[in-house]
Amino acid sequence: MSYKKPSHPRRPNSTTHPQPAYDQFEASELFCPRCRRAVPVRKRLLLILPDGDKYEYLCAQCSSSLGTKMEYQEKDIKLVV
Repeated sequence: MSYKKPSHPRRPNSTTHPQPAYDQFEASELFCPRCRRAVPVRKRLLLILPDGDKYEYLCAQCSSSLGTKMEYQEKDIKLVV
């Protein structure tokens, strides 16, 4: 009985980069100090920056600001000469 080596490696090579398990997190509920409980949130675009977009999380009940988030985007830079 001969052992046959599998065609695919069990561990990725050090030169290959594994795919991330997630891209970005999204908040569905956050604690609101004014309502004094965890509440659903709305995401509002605040700024469009060269690095990415900045969003603000608002309480769905009282509309108070609960935090911000930056979503960075990789953009190809095109130079015109």
